[in-house]
Amino acid sequence: MMGEMAAATATTLSVGSATSFGSIVSPKLQSKSFVAKYNTRNYLKSFSGLKADAFVRRESESSFLGRESSAALRSSITRKTQMEKQRSRNNFQPQASYKVAVLGAAGGIGQPLALLIKMSPLVSSLHLYDIANVKGVAADLSHCNTPAQVFDFTGASELANCLKGLDVVVIPAGVPRKTGMTQDDLFNINANIVKGLVEAVADNCPDAFIHIISNPVNSTVPIAAEVLKQKGVCDPKKLFGVTTLDVVRANTFIAQKKNLRLIDVDVPVIGGHSGITILPLLSKTKPSTTFTDKEVQELTVRIQNAGTEVVEAKAGAGSATLSMAYAAARFVESSLRALDGDADVYECSYIESNLTELPFFASRVKLGRNGVEALISSDLNGLTEYEEKALEALKPELKASIEKGMAYAKKETVTA
Repeated sequence: MMGEMAAATATTLSVGSATSFGSIVSPKLQSKSFVAKYNTRNYLKSFSGLKADAFVRRESESSFLGRESSAALRSSITRKTQMEKQRSRNNFQPQASYKVAVLGAAGGIGQPLALLIKMSPLVSSLHLYDIANVKGVAADLSHCNTPAQVFDFTGASELANCLKGLDVVVIPAGVPRKTGMTQDDLFNINANIVKGLVEAVADNCPDAFIHIISNPVNSTVPIAAEVLKQKGVCDPKKLFGVTTLDVVRANTFIAQKKNLRLIDVDVPVIGGHSGITILPLLSKTKPSTTFTDKEVQELTVRIQNAGTEVVEAKAGAGSATLSMAYAAARFVESSLRALDGDADVYECSYIESNLTELPFFASRVKLGRNGVEALISSDLNGLTEYEEKALEALKPELKASIEKGMAYAKKETVTA
């Protein structure tokens, strides 16, 4: 599938691409670089790996979005299709596209994530930042014949230039979880990394969508929020904890367990992004599916502990880097589609929320040009007894993680 997707992308995007899109460009030349965008509603159909698109084939209608969302998407697009086709025949007009940065691009998540983002027809400029070894990653990616130009930035002295004029900033920087490592261990190492990077984002591209991947997300997102508030640029609608991997895993495991077509399965996952704070709402599975009590228990526990499953399988050699990169790229693609005006973009994300008494909470949200447009509160209605109990059980742990992150950010500010 990846080969087919790459081939399709290369063919479609070659139109009018005589300018060297695939080259790596010095940061010094960044302000003069060529930026191009195509009519994304025509070109999105070539990028089907992260979104089973209604353009590709009708049978994929429920996919990641669910039947209702895809039906609405088709309805909104059908009215414009003929007009757009006619315009595209008469006059092809490149326009400005989107700039995305990956902070921590030389790491285990950063490299495959950068590759997947490079494949998106919505991206014209891909900025790769790390403290070392990023030049080689950028050179490698620049050979891929997709439109996004690749820029490399190394070290703190180049971070500000990396962040200028961005639309989306993705932060996978930090250390991965290893065998025997607790969430507290991760926190102590990654909290300061996230704080420093978000400070730079606040100073250089405060209007960008910020995607936090660095674990523990339950704490790092509150840290980021506090930093942005202290800088006076916090927009809660544009700060996201990327929990898409929990959804991806839930969809995969349930499709396997119930012998469903994976492309049809969509499961909302709420709460947080570690252990029991991850709560897949199996009762809300699309298509409607019946589970025994035993299946609910087994599937929920497996989804919650899936990260450990990968860490143990890699025998200390790494964590869930590839699936995380895939999930993060899907969330980036959804964000870019929302920025581009797609009216039916829904994803689960860990955000500042009022759905519960907790200040941060993961739930399904509707994305738009300004970030979160709506929280899908209906997912929390009509929960099963098991889900209700699990929701109450996760709240104390999630609350503690949130408070830990907020306290860290405030303490570091006072110390500074």
